[in-house]
Amino acid sequence: MKETGVTILPREDGYLIQAVGRANFDYAVPLRDLSKDLSGQEKLCFDLSGCTAMDSTFMGVMSMIGLKARRCGKTVEIAGAADNLRFLLRGLGVEKLFQFIPALPASEAVSAAPRSVSSGDRRTTAETVLEAHQTLVEADAANAAKFETVIQFAQDDVDRLKSEQ
Repeated sequence: MKETGVTILPREDGYLIQAVGRANFDYAVPLRDLSKDLSGQEKLCFDLSGCTAMDSTFMGVMSMIGLKARRCGKTVEIAGAADNLRFLLRGLGVEKLFQFIPALPASEAVSAAPRSVSSGDRRTTAETVLEAHQTLVEADAANAAKFETVIQFAQDDVDRLKSEQ
């Protein structure tokens, strides 16, 4: 079985985020948590050399990080993204938030085994899905029509889960 997962590796000046396999909503919660802790001044790099696909929630959380960095005059790098991943990001109008580099410099490459990350509780996951898709709309207004239904379902889910507490 292929390993999948996201690893967030602290570096002296920021973070290296490695995605392996299919990057999806299961791995978005820890990234959303990271995005909330960032000042926007950190050097950030997504290593997608081992990533085979991404869903919209994962790309939305990547965009949260990209927008925060952009507001602070910084750029988030994406290393080793295959053409299919760039196509997905371009299709959502968020490719502009990132600087693409062919691969990590050898001095920055890390051979860390991916670790499983928890998607958190149901409410946190629903909030992450909602916020990720709202960010995609913020990044490119053309996404509003694409994700209107997803945003409404996610908002309904968040509201329902809040009322159950």
